[in-house]
Amino acid sequence: MTDDDDWILPPSKSIDSAIAPKAEPEPSASFGRAPNHEKPPKAAKAPKAPKPSKPPKTPKAPKAPRPYWRGTVDWRDPAIWGSIAAVVAVVVIGAGVWATLSVRQFLDGIPEIPPVSAMMVVNQAPGMTFEDRTGRILATRGPKHGFAITLAELPPYVPQAFLAAEDRRFYHHGPIDLRGMARAAFVNWRAHHTVQGGSTLTQQLAKTLFLTPNQTLKRKLQEAVIADRMEKAMTKDEVLEVYLNRIFFGDNAYGIDAASQTYFGEPARALTLSEAALLASLPKAPTRLALTNDMDRAVARSRLVLHNMRQEGWITDDQEQTALANPPKLAPEAPGEGDFGYVLDMASAEAVKIAGGQAPDLVVRVSIDPAMQAAGQTLVRQTIAAEGKAAGVKQGALILLAPDGGIRALVGGTSHRLSAFNRATQAQRQPGSSFKPFVYAAALEQGVKPTDTRVDGPVRFGLWSPTNYEPGYRGTVTVAEALAHSINTVAARLANEVGSPKLGEIAHRFGLKSIPDDPNLSVALGTYEVNLLELTSGYQVFQQGGQRIQPYLIEQITTTRGDMLYSHVASAGMPVYDVAHDGDMVRMMEGVITHGTATHAGFGRPAAGKTGTTQNWRDAWFVGFTPDWVCGVWVGNDDNSPMNHITGGAIPAQIWRQMMITAHQNMPVRDFTWMLPPAAPDPTTEVADSGAPAPDIAAATAMDSKAAFYDSLSSDFDDAARNQAHAPESDPLPPPRDDPDAHDGAPIARPAPETAP
Repeated sequence: MTDDDDWILPPSKSIDSAIAPKAEPEPSASFGRAPNHEKPPKAAKAPKAPKPSKPPKTPKAPKAPRPYWRGTVDWRDPAIWGSIAAVVAVVVIGAGVWATLSVRQFLDGIPEIPPVSAMMVVNQAPGMTFEDRTGRILATRGPKHGFAITLAELPPYVPQAFLAAEDRRFYHHGPIDLRGMARAAFVNWRAHHTVQGGSTLTQQLAKTLFLTPNQTLKRKLQEAVIADRMEKAMTKDEVLEVYLNRIFFGDNAYGIDAASQTYFGEPARALTLSEAALLASLPKAPTRLALTNDMDRAVARSRLVLHNMRQEGWITDDQEQTALANPPKLAPEAPGEGDFGYVLDMASAEAVKIAGGQAPDLVVRVSIDPAMQAAGQTLVRQTIAAEGKAAGVKQGALILLAPDGGIRALVGGTSHRLSAFNRATQAQRQPGSSFKPFVYAAALEQGVKPTDTRVDGPVRFGLWSPTNYEPGYRGTVTVAEALAHSINTVAARLANEVGSPKLGEIAHRFGLKSIPDDPNLSVALGTYEVNLLELTSGYQVFQQGGQRIQPYLIEQITTTRGDMLYSHVASAGMPVYDVAHDGDMVRMMEGVITHGTATHAGFGRPAAGKTGTTQNWRDAWFVGFTPDWVCGVWVGNDDNSPMNHITGGAIPAQIWRQMMITAHQNMPVRDFTWMLPPAAPDPTTEVADSGAPAPDIAAATAMDSKAAFYDSLSSDFDDAARNQAHAPESDPLPPPRDDPDAHDGAPIARPAPETAP
């Protein structure tokens, strides 16, 4: 064993191997030293005590192989680069497809830019001029467009005022102003809300002509694309010119000439500097800043416009001060629509449906008689004002129809200015007993005669047990008397005899489309809703001898150039009810006025009608007719609250009577010429010995006597009618007696929905 001062225990060797003698090295030659002259060995040291061995460590799990991207991949391998290229290609192609689809979605629907000459009328909403049936202008509605104005026709400060208000750098940037957008974004960020807009004047024009005002990314992108196309197709002057002629100024005025005429009563070429600055302040918020709505705020903004014009050097200090010292004065307001508001609402809606987009401006002639319209509107308004508070009535409506179905008066409420809701055409209300004539008409078709009798007494149909308004029962009564006095139990019995499907069918024939095909039996007492025009038109079938005539309001529609777009064609009517039965119905409905529930409606002429009052006095109706007119009246409250025991024979009958007196002035008294004489008695009955004339002679004598009576009454009535028309409105009628059809019996719920058996 040799001694070695540098020997240590190798950490990976065992003790046995560590104490084993070290092998002698093989003798080897040494450069520059004789092989036999070795250095004498040192004295041997005592060996150190071996250290105790440590317990063997638990072997660790082998490490996972390193991924290929961390050094195991040979980047020189062409297959690796091919895979990467394929992935990149898929990503690029996918992004391209997504971008293409996104752009298509955003740009879908962008219209082609029309020629400059068409820009003045593209997508221009039509304005309407309304005439009465004689051609006299009643009112104008819709957009007011004025005349197309060129820049050369305007004083220079007019277009400059709009540039100062909307886009001072208009002539120095393209269709999109990036600098302006950045400035607006910074100002809005500092203010924490939108203070400025970054849209150019061209973008505003693009939005006005082709897009909606919705603030969406799609709309903004489309706006930019259209603005770019416009500036490629038009010069800056042309863009500004179209802008001035198409922008909205509030109060239905489109274009600077219409705005100048509307607000100042003068053409645009005559605008002063202060007027131009005031108009330039409106397009930012035309509805809110309209001069007829908020003149003070508009004037305040016009001062900023003048300030900007001076800063740009477009006007001098003296011009600014002169304009500030002389604020504009508005022209007198044009006459309003007055009594025609409800008529024009209905006529404009129908005209748009009929004419569509065929013309930019329309002339609509309506069937309204201005005198009848004024009389009807005044009558409803004054009656409700005088009696409404005590009666608990706040609203009323009236319809007047000529024999050909033409609407001569349409009153939708007491004031169109306060409420544009048309209670004559839009309000669906329960008609109450005013529906009963259709029940009786169906019964006559089934063979019932006016002289037949029915028992007025307790009756029950399933769970429904209708009763009369007045306590007690009359016992046996004729069908004619039951209608005249509006006896609920008899109407219910007749409805049950006829059957619900028959009632639905006859209602449809008479034009009441809102009644279902198979209504509940309570339809006999008017539990299904109708509107006044629908119900009044149904009564016209009785007036016209069973002929159904569709009511109409529009007589013709033309363009402002005189081109005819529509003309109402007169119709003889469609037969929907037997004329003999209709004669019986008219005679029974005459009894309602002569001795029934509507005695206060009588005014000395042949007239027939029916009252109606619904549960808890929520609605009161009277619809009636003469040979010359059909008129329907409704009163009630919009919130469906009860009135103070007002029945159809009270305020509605009073309004109807006054309207009929006015409508029949200077008209001869006449009877229903189409009515056949009453049915003759059975020919087998002996009449000669009784001394009575033969049936045909009796009928003729009765008709001659009736005609003679009305002829003698005619001249006296005309004088009375003229006096009545000039009588003070405060002259009251005697208080009406209770209308037996009020409530229509026990409380009746609205028809329950049908349920499966």
